Amino acid sequence: MIDFNRPPIVGTEQKYFQEALESGKLCGDGNFTKRASAWLENKFQVRYCYLTTSCTAALEMGSWLCSLEPGDEVIMPSYTFVSTADAFVLRGAKIVYVDIDPKTMNMNADLIEEAITDRTRAIVPVHYAGVACDMDKIMAIAKKHNLKVVEDAAQGVNAYYRGKALGTIGDYGCYSFHETKNYSMGEGGAIVFNREEDRERAEIVREKGTNRSKFFRGQIDKYTWVDYGSSYLPSELNVAYLWAQLQVFDQIQEKRMAIWNYYNETLKPLADAGYIEQPYIPDYAQHNAHMYYIKVKDLNVRTDLIRYMKEKGVLCVFHYIPLHLSEAGRRFGRFSGEDVYTTRESERLMRLPMFYNLEEKDMEYTAECLLNYPGFH
Repeated sequence: MIDFNRPPIVGTEQKYFQEALESGKLCGDGNFTKRASAWLENKFQVRYCYLTTSCTAALEMGSWLCSLEPGDEVIMPSYTFVSTADAFVLRGAKIVYVDIDPKTMNMNADLIEEAITDRTRAIVPVHYAGVACDMDKIMAIAKKHNLKVVEDAAQGVNAYYRGKALGTIGDYGCYSFHETKNYSMGEGGAIVFNREEDRERAEIVREKGTNRSKFFRGQIDKYTWVDYGSSYLPSELNVAYLWAQLQVFDQIQEKRMAIWNYYNETLKPLADAGYIEQPYIPDYAQHNAHMYYIKVKDLNVRTDLIRYMKEKGVLCVFHYIPLHLSEAGRRFGRFSGEDVYTTRESERLMRLPMFYNLEEKDMEYTAECLLNYPGFH
C-alpha cells in the first residue's frame, strides 16, 4: 500500500535526539527550541517565533492575544480544520463562516465585509494547501474596521504572498509542524508576530500564565502567576526532530515541489479532457507544495475514485467536512450569506500521496492509476 503520508526522515534524527538527551534538559525552551526559533525568525523575517505543542496551541495563543470577550465574533472559512474555530470558541467567541473561492479553496475576501457586525473582532484567513489568501484585501478590511488578523498558516510554512512569508502579514501567524506537514515535530506548531508589545503577554500565556521567561532571563528574582495561560512549550525531543529537517530545509522543499510538478504535468490530460480540476495558484502566491489535490465531478465520483485507488494499493483521502455542517459548528457559529461553494467544492476534492520520502516509482504508479481510472474514459 502506498501511504497517503509519512513523517519526513532525513537521517540525522538520532544524532540530534542524542544531543538533546545529553543536554540534561528535555522540557521546553532548551537549546534546540532556541536554535529552531531563531532559525525560523531569520528565515521568515519575523521578529518573534515561539514554538508550541501544536498549531492548535498557537491558535489558542492568538485568540488570547486578541483579547476576545464572550460574544465577540470572529470571521473565518467553514472549510478548515476544527482547531481554527475551537481556539476562538474557547474564548467565548461566535464564529461567522464565509464562503470560499472555488479556485483556491480559500475564504473569499470579497465576502468578508458583509459579514462584519459591531461584535466582530478578528478575521482568520486560512491559507489552504499553502496557497495564500488575498492578504492585501484582508488587511485593508481589517484596518478599515479595526480588526485583528490571525493567519492560520498551518499548511503555509515556507509559502509566500507577494514575497512575504505567510503567517508574517497579519497580527499573528500560526504554523503547524504536525507529522502531515512539510516540516514536522510529530506534534508541534509555532506562533509568530512582529510587535514588541505582544512579546511579554505571549510569553506569559505560553508559560502557564506565569512570568517564568523573565525569571530565566534574570529580569526578576522569582516568578509567579500573573495572568491566564496554558502549557504550550514543546519538548526538546520534538524540536530536535524538527531541527534535523531545518538543516535540509531547501532539500525538502525541492523534493516536494518535484512531486507536485510531476502530478500536475502528468495529470494535465485528465484536466484538459474535463475529468478533473487541478490546483489553481494565483499570481500573487508562491505555494510550498504542501499537498496535491484534484477535484472531480461530484461526491459520487470521488467516493468511487477513492475506492478504486485503494483497491490499486494507493491511499488517497478527502479533506475537511465543512464546520458549519457539524453539530458543534452550528452551535458555535453561523454562516454569513449563502453556502454556494463551500460544501459543493469540499465534496469534489481528493488528496494524493505527498511526503518527502515518497519514492519516484510510487509517485509514478499513483499517477498511472489515476490515468487508467475507468470513470475517466
